[in-house]
Amino acid sequence: MVDVKEIKHIRAAPFTLMTSSIHAILAFIIAIILILTFGTIAALIPGAGLFAGFIALLGLSIIILMPLTAFFINILYAFVMALVYNLVAAKVGGIKLGMEGDEVKSIPVVALALVFACVGAIFALILGLYMGLAGSAVFSLVSGVIPIAATAANATNVTNLTTIPTGAVMQALSGIWALFWIIIYPIVAFIMTFIIAALFAIFYNVLIPKVGGIKLMFAPVTGNVFELNNIPPVPAALAIAVVMTIFGIIQGLLNFVVLSSAGDAVGGLVSLIAKIISAFVGYFVIVAIVAFLYNFLAPKIGGIKLELE
Repeated sequence: MVDVKEIKHIRAAPFTLMTSSIHAILAFIIAIILILTFGTIAALIPGAGLFAGFIALLGLSIIILMPLTAFFINILYAFVMALVYNLVAAKVGGIKLGMEGDEVKSIPVVALALVFACVGAIFALILGLYMGLAGSAVFSLVSGVIPIAATAANATNVTNLTTIPTGAVMQALSGIWALFWIIIYPIVAFIMTFIIAALFAIFYNVLIPKVGGIKLMFAPVTGNVFELNNIPPVPAALAIAVVMTIFGIIQGLLNFVVLSSAGDAVGGLVSLIAKIISAFVGYFVIVAIVAFLYNFLAPKIGGIKLELE
């Protein structure tokens, strides 16, 4: 029997520590891969000793700086994400999971899509305010400089000023820029995120009975608060990879149609196959690694704590 659980609240501190730690380890792995890749390339190129030496000197900095940067950036991002989620969940309801034992058998479509769309729109608004205000300030500065430039051009007998926009034009562009980033961009982000999240839930609900769902192992903490102790890597990786492969098929079909219309049907077919394979393999590997890291870190730093109802 499926028991629907709603994630009412995310404890910000454990969520921030766990996600930041996972990102730091992933950044460390990527740094190692980059160093090995460039080092191998340098070793295979004749006379590239200087380049190899530069990579060796740079290697230590990359290994230290990439994980630290990822950790500190994600501290801010994850903390804000938890706060925004809690705010949205209190207003419109949280993400709901149809649980059967430890397995997520279904995901209610509207609840998932609405929460993700609201969270995405809020982050888009934050970015939009920054981009809109910063861009408007630049346009305003330019609009103030234009009359000075025009006066200087007249003083030097430059008569062809048709390519220089007027201050009024720049002010209008400033308004359009701010309108796009502060109003249109968050609305578009809400709509697109809602559609993508809804499709994810729909695909999950259709496919999971055939391949098995994500398993989440919780332990009670106090009251309605539970700690996520373990995420079995293979079920999580398989479930997410299968669902995301459908998105890969959709994108691959779009590429196939575009390339075929341009007369490159073979290229379109190759793109379709590549999208399918890369979506499945890529998401399987990434999710499996993240789940493994979570299980490794949870006993040491504590798992994510959720209020479930």
